[in-house]
Amino acid sequence: MDHFMASFVLDVISTIAFTFLGCALMWGVWKLIDRATPFSIIKEIEEDQNIALAILFGCIFLSIALIIAAVIVS
Repeated sequence: MDHFMASFVLDVISTIAFTFLGCALMWGVWKLIDRATPFSIIKEIEEDQNIALAILFGCIFLSIALIIAAVIVS
């Protein structure tokens, strides 16, 4: 039972570490995209109600999250 508990604790710690790593990478991608665009993305989505841009960024972040998850798992 001691080996099981040690393995469980190690799995929980690695899950937390990879969660923070994934969030940090997503934040970095957001900052990179925000600096690359010549307009304010948040203003365009929130104030101007640009639904197409919101859907585009949702798809971009979903695809980046899948890539990050695949890299972390491998």
